[in-house]
Amino acid sequence: MTIRKHAQEVSREERAALKTQRPCVIWLTGLSGSGKSTIANCLERRLVARGRHTALLDGDNLRHGLNKDLSFTEGDRVENIRRVGEVAALMADAGLIVLTAFISPFRDDRELVRRLLPEGEFIQVHVATPLDECERRDPKGLYRKARLGEIPHFTGISSPYEAPDEPELRLDTSVDSVEKCAGIILTLLAARDLI
Repeated sequence: MTIRKHAQEVSREERAALKTQRPCVIWLTGLSGSGKSTIANCLERRLVARGRHTALLDGDNLRHGLNKDLSFTEGDRVENIRRVGEVAALMADAGLIVLTAFISPFRDDRELVRRLLPEGEFIQVHVATPLDECERRDPKGLYRKARLGEIPHFTGISSPYEAPDEPELRLDTSVDSVEKCAGIILTLLAARDLI
């Protein structure tokens, strides 16, 4: 069987022009409980208020559908992020500003997603809230279960988190409010002429 890419008559630039915006992927990465999803929701609300066309991909939500067949082993985590990256790139091709909130613990996986997009369209935001604060919050009770050995392969406890070396932004919700963090991202997007 031969699989070839089918040429499309409408370009990604035409799709973005219809929406009068530049597409990009804002990739929020960090430990469980760091504030990724909360920041993404706040940021999306502010972008929509500005008339921007967005899509929000959240780790928990995608594990109920697209990635429900994946576990949390290292191999399945890699596949989880690969799939999300492909979906995010397709959405950016459609002209959308795509927000993602995923632990995405491995540098190589995040860099693979960066390479799927044109230069300057991947904005990596490390939500660098310290482990002790994430564990104190423990909104889903996951850290407690991981410490009891009930959750294997839990990032930050029994599985590594490889922090980004050079993210476009580094935020900490133990220092700054969610609103302030969203504002910092908006400022960066404006400075890069993405909004």
